[in-house]
Amino acid sequence: MSENPSILRSHEQWARFRFSVVGPLLAAPPQRGELQARLQELAAQTWRHPISGEWVRWGLSTIERWYYLALNEKQDPVRALRRKLRCDSGQHPALSSQLQEALAAQHRQHPNWSYQLHTDNLLVLVEQKPGLGAKPAYATVLRFMKTHGLCKRPRRGPAHSPGAQAAERRFESREVRSYENEYVNGLWHLDFHHGSLPVLLENGRWAYPILLGILDDHSRLCCHAQWYLAEGSEELCHGLSQALQKRGLPRALMSDNGSAMLAGETEQGLMRLGIVHETTLPFSPYQNGKQESFWGQIEGRLLPMLQGVADLRLRQLNEATLAFVEMEYNRKTHSELGQSPLQRFLHHKDVSRPCPSTEQLQLAFTIEERRKQRRSDGTCCLEGVRFEIPSRYAHFAWVSLRAARWDLAHVCLADPATGAILCRLFPLDKHKNAQGQRALRSSPSAAPPAPAPSAPAPLLQKLIKDYATTGLPPAYLPKDEIAPTHAPTDTNPS
Repeated sequence: MSENPSILRSHEQWARFRFSVVGPLLAAPPQRGELQARLQELAAQTWRHPISGEWVRWGLSTIERWYYLALNEKQDPVRALRRKLRCDSGQHPALSSQLQEALAAQHRQHPNWSYQLHTDNLLVLVEQKPGLGAKPAYATVLRFMKTHGLCKRPRRGPAHSPGAQAAERRFESREVRSYENEYVNGLWHLDFHHGSLPVLLENGRWAYPILLGILDDHSRLCCHAQWYLAEGSEELCHGLSQALQKRGLPRALMSDNGSAMLAGETEQGLMRLGIVHETTLPFSPYQNGKQESFWGQIEGRLLPMLQGVADLRLRQLNEATLAFVEMEYNRKTHSELGQSPLQRFLHHKDVSRPCPSTEQLQLAFTIEERRKQRRSDGTCCLEGVRFEIPSRYAHFAWVSLRAARWDLAHVCLADPATGAILCRLFPLDKHKNAQGQRALRSSPSAAPPAPAPSAPAPLLQKLIKDYATTGLPPAYLPKDEIAPTHAPTDTNPS
């Protein structure tokens, strides 16, 4: 298969064209005295220009020079026919050294400026300081900046943000490389995407939904994708739980630093499931590039096919998205992998673990809060709601509660030492308690009550014995304990 001329460099195209002109003379050398006649025949022909494609003619002396260049080169005649580089190539003589330094300093201060904006500001600088040199053309500035790597860079967050400035310095000092996890389910990517197609809600309003997408790094398989009306931790845990039930538990998960990704329910849930949570560096979306490529498939193929639906609903959008993901994206041959994501997911080494039940997943994505139990009525408060604690746990001064902040209907009491779930807690019902019915207190232990004491305590008995062995007289005078031995006499008889 011949190479496409459009992808060859210009000097390569010239070399191949010139060799095609003089090649017949090298393959069948002319006899003595016939060279000029053969050259005149070649000069009389029309040839297609190797760059512009127009039909042109070449002079006899030019073709003769090409012929002798190829004839005198014994190793690589095509290389000898290449166009020579200019002696001042890469030197940019139209830009003085002062202008080059000024342009480089201008780019360091404003790396997000366009080439045209750099050129316009440089022209104003030349007018203010004529000693810098002549006014350069736009092509000259463009060629100089591209040659020296002074390319336009997008702004990474607010200009005065410390995080954005740190991300810019890191991007300038550290190279960016593509990566891939070695095993299936070794690393997942998770992110939200704001869709460009609105949906009609039940309340008669239009809203732009948000897509939660979860991809496997090794196979590029879409583990789950679902549209929501918000991008909170509730939606994230809801979609992630479905992906875990479909594909199993991965070893690690990468996401950005969004509030939903850093919520307590998300981080504690991943930790309880044994999944390492890795976040991208701030203002560095290129670290999650595979996820960004997936959004291109959604915006470029899926959503355009739904533009004709007049009253698109969220349910219809989710049904279409799942069909597109499972039947096209996961089964279509990936240009980089050479196979479909589903084939690679099924046939390569898998390091996933079995997924727990739905109830265990729901309990995993919760936060654990420590609260003080009220001794008066055995209750504690969580997110402004007061919950009753069974009397058998009344001896807990502090209790550990497990719940998701968006679902306070399922609150559990956990063992503060082991984290094991002890029981489920229910909100305080004051109207029910107003009926006056009270349950018996349940003792934390089932041991029978201790018998009533019939003698002094052991410590007091020891103290009395030690005091008696000292031989000291009693430290008090008895009075009321001793009854009188005789009746009192009358000193004033009548």
